[in-house]
Amino acid sequence: QVKLVESGGGLVQPGGSLKLSCATSGFTFSRSGMRWYRQAPGKERELVATISATHSITYYVDSVRGRFTISRDNAKNTVYLQMNTLRPEDTAVYYCNAASWPDYWGQGTQVTVSS
Repeated sequence: QVKLVESGGGLVQPGGSLKLSCATSGFTFSRSGMRWYRQAPGKERELVATISATHSITYYVDSVRGRFTISRDNAKNTVYLQMNTLRPEDTAVYYCNAASWPDYWGQGTQVTVSS
C-alpha cells in the first residue's frame, strides 16, 4: 500500500536551516508529482511546494519562495524540502503527499522555529 514517512523536523532558531525527507513506497514514485504541505496550530493545511514527475518542475507558495527548495531522488523514492532562513511563522507540522495518491498522508514531521 501507499506509504509516506516524513523525517528531519526539529527545533531551530530563526534564520536556521532544516532539510526534510519523505521516504515513499507502494506506488511508482518516478511517475508521480510530489507535494509538501504544512499545518500550523489552529490553521488549515497549506500547500508549500510541488515538484513534477517529469523535468522536476517546481512551484512554491509566495511565503517560502527563495528560502525553500523542493527536490526528488527517483532512485531512492524520496522527496526533500530544504528550508533555509527559517522564520517563526514556518512553525508547523510538515507533510508530503503524492499527486497520484492524494488521499494518502504520512504522520508528518514537526518543525518549530523559536529562539
